[in-house]
Amino acid sequence: MESSRHYDVIIIGTGAGGGALAHRLAGSGKKILLLERGGFLRREKDNWESKAVFVEAKYRAKEVWHDGSGKEFLPGIQYYVGGNTKFYGAALFRLREKDFAETRHADGISPAWPLSYQEFEPYYTQAEELFHVHGKRGEDPTEPPASRDYFHAPVSHEPRIAQLAADLRRLGHHPYSMPLGILLDEENGEPRYDSPCVRCPAFDGFPCLVRGKADAQVLCVEPALQHANVTLLTHAYAERLETDQSGRRVTAVHVRRGEDGTGGEEVYSADIVVAACGAINSAALLLRSVNDRHPQGLANSSGMVGRHYMRHNNSALMAISREPNPTVFQKTLALADFYWGAKDYQFPLGLIQMLGKSDGEMLKGEAPGWANLLAPEFTMEKLAEHAVDFWLTTEDLPRAENRVSLDRNGGIVLDLKHVDLEPHQRLTAKFKQLLGEIGIHQHLLPRTLYLGKQIPIGGTAHQAGTARFGRDVKTSVLDVNCRAHDVDNLYIVDGAFMVSVGAVNPALTIVANALRVGDHLRERLG
Repeated sequence: MESSRHYDVIIIGTGAGGGALAHRLAGSGKKILLLERGGFLRREKDNWESKAVFVEAKYRAKEVWHDGSGKEFLPGIQYYVGGNTKFYGAALFRLREKDFAETRHADGISPAWPLSYQEFEPYYTQAEELFHVHGKRGEDPTEPPASRDYFHAPVSHEPRIAQLAADLRRLGHHPYSMPLGILLDEENGEPRYDSPCVRCPAFDGFPCLVRGKADAQVLCVEPALQHANVTLLTHAYAERLETDQSGRRVTAVHVRRGEDGTGGEEVYSADIVVAACGAINSAALLLRSVNDRHPQGLANSSGMVGRHYMRHNNSALMAISREPNPTVFQKTLALADFYWGAKDYQFPLGLIQMLGKSDGEMLKGEAPGWANLLAPEFTMEKLAEHAVDFWLTTEDLPRAENRVSLDRNGGIVLDLKHVDLEPHQRLTAKFKQLLGEIGIHQHLLPRTLYLGKQIPIGGTAHQAGTARFGRDVKTSVLDVNCRAHDVDNLYIVDGAFMVSVGAVNPALTIVANALRVGDHLRERLG
């Protein structure tokens, strides 16, 4: 391998994990190559257009995957510098302390992690600082212990959401300020004149035209590229990894160039290779990298690569308030009172949080699914004026049969059985009861289009668990530092490492873990 194509570290992927790791290593002086299969997302008016983003799915990857029965589906996934953080809702929760311990659920066991919450806590704090998380400690009785308060004050509620919070407190509940990754400076509930974020409605699920969202491109990749030792290649698809004859070291990363992946092949090497492609694509990369020493796929002597896929049981729901909801920036409130169960149910239920505000264009895209439920005088614009939008999350358990594999042509197969549904149904029932008690709705409608996540299998935003870390080489793929048990210089720093996924968005845990692995790599590299 010519020296110009050899690096100290290659990081494949620039999303939450890859971006955070690059940020951590950039100041080390080591020669680092970032490989991103997409390019920089174009800043244009369509970034903020609901029709382009949600209805036409303009920025979604033009890929077709298959489910376990061979049926085609379109995954809700994007390939750009910054990865899916360009489109996420930037809800940056910590897993609860008990999420790191073995937990009994209605349908099975959520296993214990090989490390404790206390070992992650310093990195959660650093991740909250890096991603500008706004929040407030002490409002949520389920929150884990923290070594300090948030670095930024919570995003203020607009009047209708403040009223909702007051109504919930009146019923004895504990609504709290959602921890949001956002570049917002407020004065009296309004953005300051110099605030990157302007509190517009195009935040949750949209790319941010004014760089006000805390995404990995803005906060991690671009600062890393200020260092002369860091190089980024865009439109660079890592097709497979090659090892030496022993199978213990990755010696080459085979890359296809070009926007459509049909460009020529280039080969790079590094002392350390890190996959951060997202839990599904990192597993696929290892499975594509078969050789004589790794006949089941790279680092797969356990047979666990691709297994234990998790993505949460989620519902996006829209309540129709009797009074108008003029809120612009709605995603500011969460409720975790049912996270560990309820008085009439001993098992965990999950989290309720706000979504970005519906608008007429979104609802027009979804109308065929439930238009017959509405009063005829309700136009989509009128409906949106009265809509209050929520996201409900329940943990799904890491089951070996839920897995990523490849078809005979190397395409991705995602086999997902819909189980562990009772807690989600119970959480939805609790939610409906709450809304009825505060008189907020006449109808409760599913948001099938929102982020594409209501597509039964195509919702991949919370993907995790396909190469979990652990101490037992027979039941895990990675060690506690996220190095592959079978390959000495291969690491994974996306959601694949996660043993369980709790009932909160996984992004902050992915960032925190990447920072933790970054400290390990800095020590290893000297």
